[in-house]
Amino acid sequence: MADTIPDVIQPVSLADYLEVLTRAVFQAGVRWNQIAEHWDAYRKAFEDFDPGKVAAYDDIDVERVLATPGILKIGRKVRAVIHNARALLETDREFGGFANYLRSFESYAALAKDFKKRFAFMGDMNVWYFLFRTGETVPRFESWVKTIPGEHPRMREMVERARELGRSRETG
Repeated sequence: MADTIPDVIQPVSLADYLEVLTRAVFQAGVRWNQIAEHWDAYRKAFEDFDPGKVAAYDDIDVERVLATPGILKIGRKVRAVIHNARALLETDREFGGFANYLRSFESYAALAKDFKKRFAFMGDMNVWYFLFRTGETVPRFESWVKTIPGEHPRMREMVERARELGRSRETG
């Protein structure tokens, strides 16, 4: 089982990026611990987040994932993960590495705008979450979160924990 409040990682493979993308997709709109409690089921259902395998999923695979105990039964989210695996592979090829893509923009705003076009189920909150968790530079949480309606206590906990551990790459 994964921690309810996930840590910042240093991605070493595209699978690491897909895992964080997938967690962002499935956490959206639900209690984070609901996903964390069953994270091993997600890892198994999505074959350790191997983007090559997930990108090849078809409707039978969608049904298999949805039938996995512990997985949220939301087909749109499963299809978003498949789309994101394909987009991740395409972006990696296009830029000669996914990290090259992430660092090819002049500003956070430009990257976030492009990211939301390329990847499914990625709104403002999920883009910031993804970039923060993968150790990319993001705007300071307290400033940025003012642009997002609602309270975000788990995000705040994640940021505070990363700061305590010296893993936050916030600017401003």
